[in-house]
Amino acid sequence: MRAASALYAAAGSLVLSALVSAPAGSASADPVAPGSPQTLGTAVAAQRAAATGLRFKSCPAAEDLPAPVTCATVSVPLDYTRPRGKQIKLTVSRVKTTGKQGRQKVARQGALVFNPGGPGGNGMYFPLVGAMPEWKRLGAAYDLVGYAPRGVGRSAPLSCKDPKRLAKGPTQAPTHPSESYKKERIARAQAYARGCAERNPDLRHYTTLNNVRDLDVLRAALGEKRLTYMGGSYGTYIGAVYAQLFPSHVRRIVFDSAVDPDPSRIWYSSNLEQSAAFELRWADFRTWVAKHDDTYHLGMTPDEVMTSYEKVRAELAHRPAGGKVGPGELQSAYLQTGYYDDYWPMRAAALSAYVKGDPKPLIDQAAPSPRASVENENSSAVYTAIECNDAPWPTDFGTWDRDSTELARTAPFETWDNTWTNLPCAYWTTPRQEPVDVRTAPGALPPTLILAAERDAATPYAGARELNRRIAGSVLVTERGAGTHGVAGGANACMNGHLDAYLLDGVVPERRAAACAPHPEPAPLGN
Repeated sequence: MRAASALYAAAGSLVLSALVSAPAGSASADPVAPGSPQTLGTAVAAQRAAATGLRFKSCPAAEDLPAPVTCATVSVPLDYTRPRGKQIKLTVSRVKTTGKQGRQKVARQGALVFNPGGPGGNGMYFPLVGAMPEWKRLGAAYDLVGYAPRGVGRSAPLSCKDPKRLAKGPTQAPTHPSESYKKERIARAQAYARGCAERNPDLRHYTTLNNVRDLDVLRAALGEKRLTYMGGSYGTYIGAVYAQLFPSHVRRIVFDSAVDPDPSRIWYSSNLEQSAAFELRWADFRTWVAKHDDTYHLGMTPDEVMTSYEKVRAELAHRPAGGKVGPGELQSAYLQTGYYDDYWPMRAAALSAYVKGDPKPLIDQAAPSPRASVENENSSAVYTAIECNDAPWPTDFGTWDRDSTELARTAPFETWDNTWTNLPCAYWTTPRQEPVDVRTAPGALPPTLILAAERDAATPYAGARELNRRIAGSVLVTERGAGTHGVAGGANACMNGHLDAYLLDGVVPERRAAACAPHPEPAPLGN
């Protein structure tokens, strides 16, 4: 890196000159154009980060990360049109490559950087996966690097309300809300949007585009000429926009559980599509429970299981479990069954125990955790800021009401809950951006890998296919008949084989698509 520092310095001088001389309102009005102040500012910040590097040391107690994980910070501009202006620090974590697989030495391939998605997800934990059998081969070849994106954790954190004022439970969550309940939620959304604006004067700078620019600065700080990156969920959207903005900086990218990058679906439409997909995955869970009725006794058909669930929901509305778990908490707990089938046995067992008169397992699994209130509030604030800043949203509640009411007729499980989560965007006062139209030209990128589960609810499968169409040279590998959100390093050896072949050897299937059989369903508790 030291040999390249003079070149970076020379490039930085040219970039600074361009920034100073660029006339206001010139072609740089497009924030992703090659000559825009933001693009030039990213080059300045990357040049500075490459010269400075990262100083890893023992992680602070606040991160709760044991050795061999080490931590550092990287400085990035708050505003990339002013790269020498205010800086914010992003936290970074790393476990260095082991350099061996068993007794065999393995050549280092650089840093593998991971973003878990969200928006609002914290990737600082990622290096710990190197201890898991599914990740050992990758940990032998790569430094495993996680980070907390801007706004998350200790990385210039956002907050939109006092965590102590978070709902402690019990709460309601009607699948077909009344007009009075809608008015209550509108008022809460308006108050939340105001809180975000009042508590965060720099709110407009928390966007996907700036997350992408931060990622390029992190690449440079790690001493990597080209980036090896894996994004999960929303992290795939960061990777897609990165590929569009910085194609020459890409070494390898894994898109795990892909967001649909079509600008028309960022983000209002994609949330409606997500709610429809959760209905299908909720049915998958109930089908599995019915299959194991001899264990859970909740019904021999999905409809009978639904009846059991609705009876519990109705009882909690009048008599919350432990005074803490109402329909809202029940909804949040069972939404996890739509993300991960690992949750199926424990959630089914808790529901079964409640029906039999024992509420303790349900309370243990669904009651709000005061210890997590700060982290949860921060994650929600970042999620809201990114999604509301990234794209236009309907500003008339009538549009939300019409679309959600119609969708809830066929997909009642998550529709209105998802609507309330995103409704602050209707009352957002920060200027909105236009989503990037991701379309890479043939030959602009090395091969990239898309991993997707066919019945994924959080990022519906159509999004992976759309990304495959838009990223030239990408290959889509599908886990057929499965719906776990985030498949890399999981329970499917076939999917993991494709991941290892790509990251270790740069090998992808010859055709633009391949498939794996689903991983086994979980076994019921008690068998």
